[in-house]
Amino acid sequence: MRFAVSPMWEVAPSFRLLRAGTTHPVHRPWADQVRPRLLASGLDRGWLRELIPPTGGYVPDFLNPAPTGLAPTPAAEWEAIRASPADRVRQDLDHLARHEGGLGPRLRALRNDPRGLLPRVAEELETYWELALAPYWARIRAVLDADIRYRARLAAERGTGHLLNDLHASLSWDGTALRMTRRKQPLTRTTAGTGLLLIPSAFTGPGLRTRTTLPDPPQLAYPARGVGTLWEPRSVTRTDALCAVLGRSRALLLTELEIPDSTTQLAHRTGLSPAGVSQCLTALRDAGLVSAHRAGRSVLYARTAAAEALLQAASA
Repeated sequence: MRFAVSPMWEVAPSFRLLRAGTTHPVHRPWADQVRPRLLASGLDRGWLRELIPPTGGYVPDFLNPAPTGLAPTPAAEWEAIRASPADRVRQDLDHLARHEGGLGPRLRALRNDPRGLLPRVAEELETYWELALAPYWARIRAVLDADIRYRARLAAERGTGHLLNDLHASLSWDGTALRMTRRKQPLTRTTAGTGLLLIPSAFTGPGLRTRTTLPDPPQLAYPARGVGTLWEPRSVTRTDALCAVLGRSRALLLTELEIPDSTTQLAHRTGLSPAGVSQCLTALRDAGLVSAHRAGRSVLYARTAAAEALLQAASA
């Protein structure tokens, strides 16, 4: 049994949430920022719309390749999707058709030519990632990593059985079997690969999601601890210390990047000139404190994990 952080496990539930158009008690700040960009990009009318049913249910397994390490990069997962065996893709799409009452023209074409069309699916996944998740990944990743650290310590102090019983209310371990309530089909060693892959998720919702595809180990995605505080504002009370190190303008921009934003909007909010903002952001990016992500015609700048740690230290 091992843990992994998987970017692709965040794609389907986050896309479904954006399409729902309803207020979400936890993810509303994120959705309010991202949904207009999703609609403007046309991604709500592309491959993902047909591959990810809007009201829950089955998502093709080839969209969630088994993570090969603790934290595969998005690019590694897209490459695994491009390399999905054609028979696997067809089998997954047939399963989706049974759940949804058939396939549209786009997915029928994908079923007929997986090798030729999977690159287009992967390209759309990359676009969605850059637009909706990449600018926020440092914050999301911090929550997922904290969950794994908590679970690892729990296993070390109280044993693996206690870890499994603590993972989710619908999951229980009795010493001989791991049981999941409301799962329609039993999962045995003859229907799943060896081991168990536990994946904390920020967007999976209150329930559990599974993937069982031989010869991969079964994957179990569960809601990570701390998701309820994911989008809460993080106050920075001592910017004077940062100003002494970074300079006033760069420190100001770091604190303003509580929400990923563009050069134009940052200039508007801070009163700095667009050229000055651009120069500061370049310096912060070169120092590993800011990352840049293209969203349509705009480039969004976001704080990195290193910047979050720096701000937390300055506020302590």
